[in-house]
Amino acid sequence: MTPGKFITFEGIDGAGKSTHIGFVAECVRAAGHIVITTREPGGTTLGETLRELLLHRPMHLETEALLMFAARREHLAEVIEPALARGDWVISDRFTDATFAYQGGGRKLERTKLETLEHWVHPHLQPDITLLFDVPLAVARQRLDASRTLDKFEQEQADFFGGTRDEYLRRAAEFPERFRLIDATVPIVNVHKQLEKILSTI
Repeated sequence: MTPGKFITFEGIDGAGKSTHIGFVAECVRAAGHIVITTREPGGTTLGETLRELLLHRPMHLETEALLMFAARREHLAEVIEPALARGDWVISDRFTDATFAYQGGGRKLERTKLETLEHWVHPHLQPDITLLFDVPLAVARQRLDASRTLDKFEQEQADFFGGTRDEYLRRAAEFPERFRLIDATVPIVNVHKQLEKILSTI
């Protein structure tokens, strides 16, 4: 059996990554693969319950990081690992890079603690490709929909998102073999061209 592929979407809030998940999923389906789309935190019944707590309840930083990885362990066991074992492709809206970016870069939790959790929860699994949608902070803030209630991360200030974006870019430089940087400032049709080019190489 041909093994499945694991694609993750990353970027700060307002980068527009979620807009393009459906497009990538359709491209992969058109190539003849079964596709599972999912998200973090979430993706399972327990994960979605934890998501509500994580996005809307104040908590200690280390509690936040531990809950992120608890939801991820369940997500891996119930959804990601079985799908990849079947040969399906998995597309996830965020994965561990988001925890390094938000809890590490944004909230300043020590990177070594996150690395310990990563090695415990998924020591032998990393995405095949991580699509990092990058925009300047000012563009990201303008894109957030003011007509809805923002979650606790979306309500953070510029220095938080600056740290988050910096950590994403640091990780992209550290792991260039799996990261693909997407210029998300351009029109959607141009973003799709970038994505098609990347998908043709997988």
